[in-house]
Amino acid sequence: MKNPVSRIAQPKLRQLNRSLKIAGYLTLCASRAGFAQELQPITVTVQRDTPQHLDASVAAGALGSRSQLDTPFSTTVVTSEQLADHQVYKLGDVFAGDASVSDNSGAYNAWATYLTVRGLQIDWQNGFKIDGMPFVSYGITMPYEQLESVQLLKGLSGFMYGFGSPGGVINYVTKKPTDTPVRSVDVGYRTDGIWSEHADLGGRFGPDKMFGARINATHEEGQTYNDGNLRRDAVSLALDARLTRDLSVNFGALYQERRVTGLTPSISTAQYVGGSLPPTLSGGTSNLGGQDQFLNTNLQLYTAGVQYQISPDWRFSTSYSYSTVTRERNESTLYLLNSAGDYSDSRWNSNEAHQFSQWQAMLEGKLKTGPFTHELVFGAAWQKQLNYYSANPYSATLGAGNLYLPNPYRYPGKSGLQTYRDSVITQKSLFASDTMQITERWSILGGLRYTNYSQTSYTTTGSTASTYDENAVLTPTVALMFKVEPQTTLYASYVEALEQGPQVGVGYANYGQQLNPLRSKQYEIGVKSEHARWSATAAVFRIERGAAYANGDNVYVEDGKSIYQGIELGASTHLGSQWELGGNLMWLDTWYAKGTSYDGNRVAGAPAYVAAAYAQYAVRAVPGLKLGVDAKFTGNTQVRAAGNLAAPGFLLVNAGATYSTAIAGHDVTLRAAIDNLANRRYWEFQYADYIKPGDPRTLSLNAKIDF
Repeated sequence: MKNPVSRIAQPKLRQLNRSLKIAGYLTLCASRAGFAQELQPITVTVQRDTPQHLDASVAAGALGSRSQLDTPFSTTVVTSEQLADHQVYKLGDVFAGDASVSDNSGAYNAWATYLTVRGLQIDWQNGFKIDGMPFVSYGITMPYEQLESVQLLKGLSGFMYGFGSPGGVINYVTKKPTDTPVRSVDVGYRTDGIWSEHADLGGRFGPDKMFGARINATHEEGQTYNDGNLRRDAVSLALDARLTRDLSVNFGALYQERRVTGLTPSISTAQYVGGSLPPTLSGGTSNLGGQDQFLNTNLQLYTAGVQYQISPDWRFSTSYSYSTVTRERNESTLYLLNSAGDYSDSRWNSNEAHQFSQWQAMLEGKLKTGPFTHELVFGAAWQKQLNYYSANPYSATLGAGNLYLPNPYRYPGKSGLQTYRDSVITQKSLFASDTMQITERWSILGGLRYTNYSQTSYTTTGSTASTYDENAVLTPTVALMFKVEPQTTLYASYVEALEQGPQVGVGYANYGQQLNPLRSKQYEIGVKSEHARWSATAAVFRIERGAAYANGDNVYVEDGKSIYQGIELGASTHLGSQWELGGNLMWLDTWYAKGTSYDGNRVAGAPAYVAAAYAQYAVRAVPGLKLGVDAKFTGNTQVRAAGNLAAPGFLLVNAGATYSTAIAGHDVTLRAAIDNLANRRYWEFQYADYIKPGDPRTLSLNAKIDF
């Protein structure tokens, strides 16, 4: 969790009072216009909701939408209020309060969406959705201020979404039209000099408010903490029409252009000979790179859908989406050589692109057979992914350097880089599920997805390099659920998945090789309980996955299995009207098995222990002011499969505040967040064989006004 003040943000608050936001810039303008008034604190009374939001709905793919409480898998939902209070600017910040999630992301480089859940990294090709629709997330930092929520489904998602790694699925939910008009603007600042402006406008209009619209626009620009520069422009649009009482249609679009210079290079340990990592350095250093390194990304997503309520118990929906992602990058990888910090600087300059199309149709309904009630889902889906990479990328060793001295090498980037169609991946699937209510308390879930998977890779000249087809792939899920009481669910679940085989990355001896898909299994037993003043969750899990790693010859191979088993615990409580406390724990045991190289070694990237806690206080003497502090400890993490190099554990502490008030009759909110309060230096695991310096202390400010 970044700013624990977000723990106060309640979904109910959004419905009762869309206050809580201002801009200092707008206050100055208001003053010049002659209507600024003395700040008057306001008191808002809302129904309690715990930060775990177990009553909130979460998208579960082929299972449809259901509450976290009724989903027999471990999940997390982060609301828009939490995102705003956290001042989120990279993916790792979103789930900073969840001990099951480890941050591997970089705010200002191509590793923007690297995240580990239960020791497993989320698949950047299949593990990310926007409004349930797929897109390739590599290098993409989302416009978090334009999101209604971010949802995480932990573990295997084979039945719910098709092929994908067992780390989980992240679903970004964009802001949609609401019955209550939305009109707000805000201005933000982040060290060392990044300013942002954001507007959010929406509402309903027409006969009987038939039509709905919502538009969000953001501009962000300035100097990053590592002496780079950032410019970002983003806009999202959501439209819907309630054509009849039963028929509605929707359309959505998201566009973002983001340019960053002065990237912090990744650090590879593939050639490192030491038994412990060199002394830490700040992620805010400009020693590692220069202004010549850059990452330019463009994200576009277009969606359309139709929903028809056939009867009170049956609903049909169909949707189509098209997304495209492009990347231009010129960045170094520093191959660390020894504990003194010496390295070899290898530069990579290329253009890349991905296109994703998906169509899906679902029929959801209820029926009774004798004493049993069935919640049924039937569906069909088709998706096609096209990957494009540079036919003539620049790849060269620039020279030797040292982590603690300025990097002397500059390479402005190669012009005329052309892309070619590297691969085409198609999935066609049918799925069905039945949640059968056996008694008032007992229910059982059964689901099955049938998938035909095809992958074709091409050479730079357009000829076929390889093909892989896997037809009639069955990925089942079963779960047994017991309601101890209406707000407490016990569950046991089992799910299988098949994930797309990795394409070997730069730095390995078999770079570019396409490996075969990997199969996984997951067993989980858990409990979820949500109450007016407290909530609690617990889960015990075991995941078995085909293992992939670099062997002693630096060849990236699939060999044996990797096993992940652990326990997750989470709880939060309100103490009186002023205090809120919470904590989250994960214990994780992992090892390689049934292989030939590293049997018994701990799996790279999987910390043995993670703990997070927070406290927030509503200041009685200053109504509307809330203060918070949170901390997260991440245990030692193996950097590579050989088990002979670890990133030491580290503790991060963050603090924040929000002040809700009114100016000239307009609801406003002032927010402040300080991340890494102690300016702790630490090594962060980024990917197998890769590390990065942890982010430095960062101050974020925001002021918002509703009008």
